[in-house]
Amino acid sequence: MSLTLGSDGKARCFGGQPGKEFYGEYHDTEWGVPVHDDRMLFEMLILEGAQAGLSWETVLRKRDGYRAAFHDFEVERVAAMTDAELEALREDAGIVRNKLKIRSARKNARIFIQMQHEYRTFDAWLWGHVDGTPIVNRPQSFADVPVSTPLSDTVSKALKQRGMSFVGTTIIYAYLQAVGVVNDHVKGCWKYPSCRT
Repeated sequence: MSLTLGSDGKARCFGGQPGKEFYGEYHDTEWGVPVHDDRMLFEMLILEGAQAGLSWETVLRKRDGYRAAFHDFEVERVAAMTDAELEALREDAGIVRNKLKIRSARKNARIFIQMQHEYRTFDAWLWGHVDGTPIVNRPQSFADVPVSTPLSDTVSKALKQRGMSFVGTTIIYAYLQAVGVVNDHVKGCWKYPSCRT
């Protein structure tokens, strides 16, 4: 894997080429940027779980479909979805129509709410693993970017013990990158200089 050159001339870890401008926009504005909003943390947790066995680009293309299907990721509304509502989503081409992934959204929402009650916010629980400070790795190449780490192992294990699904360590490492707990912009990427601070 090498850096991509966007149609705007910027080198990126991914995205930005003709037809993939949306992916470059995600890279530029979201990937590696710290998130502290519980609604967004829940959205990304569900989307990362949906990615299992697929590409992140595929899931991002369906993001609007997911927001429509899952009530803009309002966690209480997702937790209250009925079996009939979830079953109907298996006909929704706007999302990944895997039965287990669809049902996991409701199950994970209910556990997410339990954690909010226990820790005040999911954000407090998640960011407590890094004392509120992002891990900035400054990888020199993609070969230096792991697919999992002891941190993702710990977070994954904790979520699994609580009963969440589609939260394996590889999925969780991608999640940590997505919500900025970990910043893995690679040397040569136009965003890399911002990793130095």
